[in-house]
Amino acid sequence: MTTTWDRDSSTLSRAFRPTNLRCRGRRPRARRRGPAVRQNGRAGSQGDRANLSQTASEVAEAAVPGFADAVIIYAAERLLADGEPASRPAGPGAVVRRLAMRLARHEVSAADSTLGAGEVLVLGPGVPGSAAMATGEPILFDRLDEETAERIARHPGGRQAAAGLTSYLAAPLIARGVVVGCAIFGRAPASPAFNEGDILLARELASRAAVCIDNARLYSQERRTALALQQGLLPAQPQVPDGLEVGHRYLPAGASVIGGDWHDIVPLSGGRAALIVGDAMGHGPEAAAVMVQLRTAAHTLADLELPPSQVLRRLDKMAAGFAAAPFATCIYAVLDPPGGSCEIVQAGHLPPALVAPGGDAAMPELPPGLPLGLGAESFQAATVTLPAGAALALYTDGLVESRAQTLDEGMAALRSALGGALAKAGATLADACDAVTERLRQHREDDITLVLARIPADGA
Repeated sequence: MTTTWDRDSSTLSRAFRPTNLRCRGRRPRARRRGPAVRQNGRAGSQGDRANLSQTASEVAEAAVPGFADAVIIYAAERLLADGEPASRPAGPGAVVRRLAMRLARHEVSAADSTLGAGEVLVLGPGVPGSAAMATGEPILFDRLDEETAERIARHPGGRQAAAGLTSYLAAPLIARGVVVGCAIFGRAPASPAFNEGDILLARELASRAAVCIDNARLYSQERRTALALQQGLLPAQPQVPDGLEVGHRYLPAGASVIGGDWHDIVPLSGGRAALIVGDAMGHGPEAAAVMVQLRTAAHTLADLELPPSQVLRRLDKMAAGFAAAPFATCIYAVLDPPGGSCEIVQAGHLPPALVAPGGDAAMPELPPGLPLGLGAESFQAATVTLPAGAALALYTDGLVESRAQTLDEGMAALRSALGGALAKAGATLADACDAVTERLRQHREDDITLVLARIPADGA
């Protein structure tokens, strides 16, 4: 059956509605949530799995057969390799990566076997796709250039696919004023040849496609940056004193989200150790910047072996002096295995949990203190008994707070999870951290940090 086009028909117009292009990715916010996202719930839920190939495939599906019998989507390789597109071509021709191809009346697998995604190639200066990228203008042509024809013929089924097309339109993909690639549309002899009237529609589709593809690129870049920061901001392998076990886990709020959670373990003299957990409000670079400064300062102050209350007082003074006064909470605990005790001080943080050897978990009432950055005059420390075999749990609010449950329900769930995980014979603290975070992460809406410490019952 032959596909025909009527440029004035509502059928053709629907092919270019935003709902046909599910723009993925999270940045920039001003443009990422168009009608496609608002009207298509699946687009929003799948944003975390955004990638260029999938986005380009959706663009191709919107174009074929609604506008053309075939389409190939290319992205500038420099855009993908360097992370930022060049404002103008670096030299003659264009180095591109093929992201997707579609052929009308062919299965996706058949098109992929002909010209699969991922191949990096050079479009010479005389190739229409390269010329469209260089000029920023669509180009009509009725036959393939020799370079492209030879390249396609080298692929299985390529010669036959090319022979079935007699009219072409090369359109640059321009997002936010920068050329990010090009799309080559083709029509078969039975379909109307491309003409000047089709250029407007091609521009519209190419514009939407370019923004979607660039959003996916920005999302991928942001995700890589976030992952690198998350790994770099985690503490190094802690030096745990003899006579103490420590386990810890950190789960980010999302693959591309940089949070404000931080934790540290600092060995002290006399077999003691300082455990620190903090949470800078918010997400993104701002929260990460506050977190890095506080964690670095806390580690330095702990290493000086200042009393816990003085550590938080100095952190509070430091936070109050930041250009944008942050809201951050912190809990600081000094464990003394030889003495079987723990000195704890809080700055607006959630209380610790104490888990007895049999699994009974409780949260002692301690002076809560004010969050860091509010200029508190003092922070009051309290000493609790930590017998051999008992465990101390420090955590952030992401483990217990969510819109699906109250804070009391979250705290009760944490006590239950801690008791069950730590009561298992032979369970290590690392195992307990995994079990607790896995059980409670279903309600996760924020970063999760959990630090467990225990004085072994056998004194090892």
